[in-house]
Amino acid sequence: MSESGSPPQDPNANPYGPPPPSGQPTPPPYGQPTPPPYGQPAPPPAGQPTVPPYSQTYGQAPYGQPYGQPYGQPGYGAPAPVYDYAHWGKRAGGYLLDGLFTMLIAIPAYGLLFGGIAVGTKDMETYTDPAGVSHTTGEWDNAGTPLVILGAVLFLLPLAFFIWNTCVRQGRTGYSLGKGIVGIRLLGESSGQPIGGGMSFVRYLLHMLDSLACYLGWLWPLWDTKRQTFADKILSTVVVNQPKAK
Repeated sequence: MSESGSPPQDPNANPYGPPPPSGQPTPPPYGQPTPPPYGQPAPPPAGQPTVPPYSQTYGQAPYGQPYGQPYGQPGYGAPAPVYDYAHWGKRAGGYLLDGLFTMLIAIPAYGLLFGGIAVGTKDMETYTDPAGVSHTTGEWDNAGTPLVILGAVLFLLPLAFFIWNTCVRQGRTGYSLGKGIVGIRLLGESSGQPIGGGMSFVRYLLHMLDSLACYLGWLWPLWDTKRQTFADKILSTVVVNQPKAK
């Protein structure tokens, strides 16, 4: 026994206390961070930004969660728009109605033009001589000249109607008069919005390709999954069922 009355200390003993039982983790030294559980990533050092999980960084949703947008990239991975594509019958009906309206506007021009020609040539006769050469006798009646000129001027009305209906109106709203009546609309496939007057005019010109090869392009919507003509495929446009709001 020592002089102070306390038992003697073993020089090999642990000054911080007895060791933990067998199988238990050894606690870290005083002032050191506790390590994470086995298999878990270590936390970042103090003051450092937290790195997002791999699934958020590269656009993969965590297990069991619905697929979403990648971390920091809005809009990426959004599903493509789904349309109710107009069938061939409606498309043909809208096109025929637009053609009918144009023809009705052109009727006065045709009437004046052919009427003026009839008046101007009423005193003129054409015959063929024995040699097979045609000859015209008589003179042009000047009474028919104003009618011919007025009829030619009125031919500008169908052109103006085409520009307004097919280019301006359809380009801005997606509806021509014919499409509005049958309840279909022309849109850009990716944007879902009207394509504008210039592109609407270009699409009209590209319909010439639909007339090649026995008008195959006009019939293509009959079996195409998106009901597109060749012109629609080139410009990435679609015609959808969308009645015009009243």
